[in-house]
Amino acid sequence: MRSYQRRVIDDELDEFQPRLAATHIYGAKGVGKTATALQRAASALSFDEERDRQLFQADPDLLESQPPPLLIDEWQRLPEVWDRIRHSVDDGVAEGHYIIAGSASPPRGTQVHSGAGRIVSFMMRPLSLAERGLQETTVSLGAMLAGGAKVTGRTKLKLADYVAEMTASGFPAIRPQPERVRGRLLDSYITNVVQREFPEQGYPVRKPGALLQWMAAYAAATANTTSYNRILDAAMPGVSDKPSKPAAIAYRQVLDRLWLLDPVEAWSPSQARIERLTWAPKHYLADPALAARLLKVDAAGLLRGSQGTRSHLRTGNLLGALFEHLVALSVKTYAQGADAEVRHLRTHGGQHEVDLVVENSAGAVVALDVKLTATPVADDVKQLLWLRDRLGSSFVDGAIITSGAQAYRRKDGIAVIPAALLGP
Repeated sequence: MRSYQRRVIDDELDEFQPRLAATHIYGAKGVGKTATALQRAASALSFDEERDRQLFQADPDLLESQPPPLLIDEWQRLPEVWDRIRHSVDDGVAEGHYIIAGSASPPRGTQVHSGAGRIVSFMMRPLSLAERGLQETTVSLGAMLAGGAKVTGRTKLKLADYVAEMTASGFPAIRPQPERVRGRLLDSYITNVVQREFPEQGYPVRKPGALLQWMAAYAAATANTTSYNRILDAAMPGVSDKPSKPAAIAYRQVLDRLWLLDPVEAWSPSQARIERLTWAPKHYLADPALAARLLKVDAAGLLRGSQGTRSHLRTGNLLGALFEHLVALSVKTYAQGADAEVRHLRTHGGQHEVDLVVENSAGAVVALDVKLTATPVADDVKQLLWLRDRLGSSFVDGAIITSGAQAYRRKDGIAVIPAALLGP
């Protein structure tokens, strides 16, 4: 067995899990939830296994009698366990007793209590760049939010290395495999979503091809604010028997419940008035490798300039969109531990646009623009300077995230940070 690779979320769990009666780790299938939870568990029940489901149904008191911490894995396969845990917390079970892991919300039509005040949830995403062991990070997003980040360091990673990471995936069991094996595993992952996960969510797919076409159209809109109507129109162009609008809404809802869509919502600043903001989300799947696979493009193709399928849904090239996807995945992972949210800013017509706006609970803002370049020029920082002027003191830092080699701070105060050097 491979040794455990510590994740960014482990810092949060170190702080919170021993002090919470019930901790919930959720995220897409294959991101590493079970491996992380097992590092902390003294016993485990996996509701993927019929035997464990039967044990619980025969004796619900089993939850209190197992050595704590008790991991209950894939809890959504037996949703009544959630309310049982909630009541156990109300009855005064000890701190650190339950760790719950799930790769989906309960099936459609299943009613469970939110668990508010009893069960605390933490999202886990595929491996960020900092978690992939490429090199030590030298610039901390947390320090940037605190307003005192040192911007230094150098990386040997080049564009081809980032392209390899985009297509290798952040799924821990898939990424180490040879390229052809990874491709088959990613294809199998997507097929499993259609053939198994959708029916388990109470939505059997009558037209698997139509769902796959919609997913590919969504992937083509990566890092864009394309409307859902346009994505639906692009799913099966020229075909009269395309998915209906209600079917497309159901696709999106189920993929949300499987944590396979991870959009960046639009930012609404509280500190300053910015006129003509758009409210559409930027589209991202859980992992850029899923987008690349759906668009039938590999690392070699991206380096040759291939745009994959449905390129008319994008502004800019596919390589840039997937690089931004990889950075967004990483920044969301780092921001979570800093009690910060990640949004994007765009005004109507695109006159002003900032790719990622990170805001913590104290209102401090770090603005990041992602550029597929080694050396940013003056034009690349103008949106960050514009936002700094609008926000004043709440703008604590700004940076261009690049595919270059050197981290440094420009004379205008904007940082330049290679993606591999940015960490939590």
